[in-house]
Amino acid sequence: MTLELLAKGKVREVYDLGQDLLMVASDRISTYDVVHPTEIPDKGNVLTGLSVLWFDLTRDIVPNHLLSATDGVPADLRGRALRVKRLEMLPVECVVRGYITGSGWKDYQATGAVSGIELPSGLRESEQLPEPIFTPSTKATEGHDEAIDFDRTAELVGSHELAGRLRDVSIAVYSAVAAYARERGVILADTKFELGFDADGTLTLGDEVCTPDSSRFWPADQYEVGRGQPSFDKQYVRDWAAGTGWDKSPPAPAIPGDVVAATRERYVTAYEKLAGEPFSAWLGRVAA
Repeated sequence: MTLELLAKGKVREVYDLGQDLLMVASDRISTYDVVHPTEIPDKGNVLTGLSVLWFDLTRDIVPNHLLSATDGVPADLRGRALRVKRLEMLPVECVVRGYITGSGWKDYQATGAVSGIELPSGLRESEQLPEPIFTPSTKATEGHDEAIDFDRTAELVGSHELAGRLRDVSIAVYSAVAAYARERGVILADTKFELGFDADGTLTLGDEVCTPDSSRFWPADQYEVGRGQPSFDKQYVRDWAAGTGWDKSPPAPAIPGDVVAATRERYVTAYEKLAGEPFSAWLGRVAA
């Protein structure tokens, strides 16, 4: 079957299925918004399997674009592809932070605030926030996404009312996934969502949900406030890339074999801890 390619992002390709779309997660990995030439085996399968898990868990909070992981999905792409609804996507990344880390930590150290939200003084790195906060960003077509405040979000999406809906839905989805993950020994420190409108005008969750590409997952039994945390996500590759002397401009450096293997292990471990099953179970279920 030859499918028309509609879009190609850093990690995903989107193909035309007529009324619906086929979203395929590759094994590519990016850091600092630049794709590395080296792939991470099985990464696309992990992203897809976890997204399916979270779409199912949160469907009563907000509708999502998932139609099927098997029906209408070519056999050779099952496990890393989904048939999804077409959406008119909104031009913001809906970031939710439950812990102060990453770029949020840097902003807090400099200003005492993140995305215009004043935070309590004296917070330490990786500390849990009093409540999750909505810290959206732009969707950059080139270069890096830019953190924005609530008023700028309202400008981009057209109204404060819609910006408020995005905030409330994003925090509710984050909270549901974080509670589920915490019961399984995993902390969801922060994540980002993409939302849009379906053909009926219903606000709908799209793209991926709470994967190691879009989230920070920490092992709860190793969590310690006041430092960076070990993780089950691509922070491992970010840390390696930052230590190479690379200036974060294209082209990104090739990733050595030991870093590839350790990254794959982190992604697969994330799936198995969160889904409560062997990674092979996901592949077998969609292949059947």
